Amino acid sequence: MENLNKDILELVRENPDKFILKDLARRLGIKGDERRELRKTIREMVEGGVLVKTSRKTYRIAGELPGVMVIRVVEIDDQGDMIGVPDNWREDGPPPRMIVREGPTSKKAKGRAGAQLGMNSRALCKIKPGESGYIAQVMKKLGRGGMKHLGILYQDGRGWAIKPVDKRARNEFRPTRVPEGAEIDSLVEFRTSNSKRGSSYEKRAEIIKIIGLANDPKSASLISLRQHGIPTGFADEVLDEARSLKLPKLDKFREDIRNIPLITIDPVDAKDFDDAVFAAPDEDPKNKGGWTVWVAIADVAAYVQPGGALDNSAREKGNSVYLPDRVEPMLPEELSADLCSLRPHEDRACMAVRMRFRGDGSKVDHKFVRGLMRSHARLTYAQAQEGFDGNPGEVAETVIDTLKDVFSAYKSLRKARAQRAPLAIDLPERRVNINDAGKVTSITLRERFDAHKLVEEFMVQANVAAAQALGDKGVTTIVRVHEAPAREKLQGLSDFLPAVGLKWSVGERVSTRRFNKLLEMAAEKDLTETVGMAVLRSQTQAYYGPDPKGHFGLSLTHYAHFTSPIRRYADLVVHRALIRTFNLGLDGTTQEEFTRLKETSEHISNTERRAMAAERDAKDRYIAAFLEKRVGAEFGARITGSAKAGLFITLDETGADGFIPARTLGDDYFMFDEKTKALTNAQTGGTYRFGRKVRVRLKEATPVTGGLIFEMLSEPEKGPRPKHNPRGRNQKYKTARSGKKRRR
Repeated sequence: MENLNKDILELVRENPDKFILKDLARRLGIKGDERRELRKTIREMVEGGVLVKTSRKTYRIAGELPGVMVIRVVEIDDQGDMIGVPDNWREDGPPPRMIVREGPTSKKAKGRAGAQLGMNSRALCKIKPGESGYIAQVMKKLGRGGMKHLGILYQDGRGWAIKPVDKRARNEFRPTRVPEGAEIDSLVEFRTSNSKRGSSYEKRAEIIKIIGLANDPKSASLISLRQHGIPTGFADEVLDEARSLKLPKLDKFREDIRNIPLITIDPVDAKDFDDAVFAAPDEDPKNKGGWTVWVAIADVAAYVQPGGALDNSAREKGNSVYLPDRVEPMLPEELSADLCSLRPHEDRACMAVRMRFRGDGSKVDHKFVRGLMRSHARLTYAQAQEGFDGNPGEVAETVIDTLKDVFSAYKSLRKARAQRAPLAIDLPERRVNINDAGKVTSITLRERFDAHKLVEEFMVQANVAAAQALGDKGVTTIVRVHEAPAREKLQGLSDFLPAVGLKWSVGERVSTRRFNKLLEMAAEKDLTETVGMAVLRSQTQAYYGPDPKGHFGLSLTHYAHFTSPIRRYADLVVHRALIRTFNLGLDGTTQEEFTRLKETSEHISNTERRAMAAERDAKDRYIAAFLEKRVGAEFGARITGSAKAGLFITLDETGADGFIPARTLGDDYFMFDEKTKALTNAQTGGTYRFGRKVRVRLKEATPVTGGLIFEMLSEPEKGPRPKHNPRGRNQKYKTARSGKKRRR
């Protein structure tokens, strides 16, 4: 038995987390009384910290990982390898990081497609030591489960309970343990599990941490950020790198363009200014009546180097997130609000494009330069508009000549825009105004000036130029893709429009010009918002990718994001591609970056979607808090959606979205018509249609979830009685006190 310890170690190392004591005895050939010695030896090895006994009574070497684990992908490194960590790691110290390998693991699986994992994906993996750490070989792709949830602690007659903050959640949970310091209305992070109690299962949850109090006015944004898994703040190494940066000097790669009187035009509450514009009549006699337009963008690539701490952090975030009361920036303030903010009368590094246009707005050429610029004025949209209208204030007066030329150039660009006819959905945008205490003071419509449209068109042209410049050189980069609507969605639009007196033929060629004609007809019927929303829902979602498929909504064949590298990682990728392609420096795209373009595209498409969801949810929560004191009040609204469960409505006054349960519409059963997006009374034929203006009363407002429940005050429109009753012939229905239908 003198070599027993060595034999046990070799067997366990080769088969971690696999054998119980009986299996070890059999594999080692130990029988009879010798098993007593085996049990004693293993017990001593466990007590001595040599072996670890798992909850399944198997063994592994202390400090080593189990043979099989659930791994979550958390990073893509510079070589394009996926880096994962054990999901739900509960050991002391940070979770071990390992390379995740996909693809077939056996001859039988050879030739099959890999698991196609991405950021935050989970997989069951076989763990094995590698030359420089562990390798996680994917055995089976899992869902993105295991996600943490947020909820509010409260007490009822049975003790502590957790109410999820997600308005879609239907279950509440009982915590397995309540941490010390917890109190009613604590905002907690928790994990769910099913736990058997007695003869039935109960929804149980493990509280991971207490975050704060849910009734804090500023908690709405915090909840939204955490709920959608958006990284907040910056690691010390990221901040240290940002604080060490300095303005680059003029060199052979950087031109001095400080003499060009560029100006910034931004919202009144903007904290960073990442783009500047200038225009002047083209001096080329061959382009009489034409314009030279400059768009200068903060040179983020000069500071954020590929593979550095800043770059890894920016890539993980993917984009900045704009909430009603705060911004969760992609880059630290040392960059976003200082070195990369084009503040007036301060030298700033920039990436700029000079574009020449003819008098009809068509483009002659473009050229990209890396420069050192100086903004000559910081204008708000309102100030710029006053300058365009001939009533400049004190600030606009200093650059009035530039404003005149910029606006004249824009009028030329409008001609070309009208020719290509981009999708013209113009839905109202509302702003949630919040004071320093986090309370909503008002909800107002955002004003829309020609100044907004001018800046948008200049940025569009700069983005087009970037895509064309790289495309002409055969360079693959990340582009913005918006594909034409799918036939199924167009069929849905076609089925709906007759309900509002309009039509759409699915068989005809799809174009933005056709959509715009439809929107014009809708405006004549006072259905701008209704049809605008229907058209918007028929569109495919834009995304990032390396394949240039064009932008349907803008009617453009070439389009890439170039103009906002402070807040979008995609733009930083495009800047680096331009730097490398046109020899504008030594900090362009690396080969490692190039091999990761597809993965990066998928990742930042996902971060964009989660940011949009968080922004929407935070806005809903603040609006619900604003309306909480108006429960019982009546509002004008419009029906913006319907389902079997009820009607979705949008208030005219605030733009708030709410829900009217079908069970509250009346005593009779209401049928849902998928084609017309309407609810129809099964007995009378009375109908509530998509797009109809109605009066509603607020019944319930829940700020923590953003949920608003209303009751309908308007009577349904008269319609023909349905030929078939879905509940059976000659049956009547009544709404009971419980709110459920039953036969009478």
